[in-house]
Amino acid sequence: MAGKKAAGEKRFRFDPAGPVTGLFFLLLAGLFLADGLTDGDVLPVTAMVPVVLIGLGLVGTVRVLTRSRRRDLR
Repeated sequence: MAGKKAAGEKRFRFDPAGPVTGLFFLLLAGLFLADGLTDGDVLPVTAMVPVVLIGLGLVGTVRVLTRSRRRDLR
């Protein structure tokens, strides 16, 4: 049967933690790169620190909420 899984096979479940984390760090790297390549500040330090901390908190929250999806991968 083409569309059915065998009884012992595990179903693939998408884990959004990896892409969310990757996008956050790529965005952060782009922000630091743009800040280093320009003469002025792209984002002032007083705004960059809370953005980084809030972003890390959101990434951590997504990773904790989707932990059960990664448990079967090991």
